This record gives sequence, structure tokens and C-alpha cells, in this order.
Amino acid sequence: MALSYKARRRWALVILLIGMPLYVVAAVTLVGLIERPSFLVELVIYVGLGFLWALPFRFIFRGIGQADPDAPGVAKEKTDGQGPSV
Repeated sequence: MALSYKARRRWALVILLIGMPLYVVAAVTLVGLIERPSFLVELVIYVGLGFLWALPFRFIFRGIGQADPDAPGVAKEKTDGQGPSV
């Protein structure tokens, strides 16, 4: 079952406002359980955990910054990447 654009936007907001802070607290707590590693090892752990949280939610965040494709009356513009023409 595919989620609608509006449902994906709502879930993305919930994930960012509630899920992300909880994940950060959990990651810091887990790293704190082990003896403090060197700076570079700790950096690699946090960067890896930073990518890991997003993997299950890729399909929710994909296309959220674009206009609603299901909205009536929204003209789909075809651009060549050069910006707006004058």
C-alpha cells in the first residue's frame, strides 16, 4: 500500500520532530556505554549512525520537497536546470 503525498509529509514531520531526537539520545547513550574511543573512531560511529537512521525511511522522505503531484491545477514545469526564463 503506497502512502499519499500528504501522508508521507505528515510521517516525515513526526519522524523529524519525535523520532530523530529519540534516536540521537539512544545513539549517545549506546556510545556512552562503551569506554570512550578515540576522536576519529567516535566520529566514524556517529557518522555511521547518522546514515543508519535514514535507511528505513527513504521512501517517506523521497520527493517531500517537491510540489504535490496529486494536487489539481498544479502545472508541471519542465526545466532544463538553467533557472526561470525571463
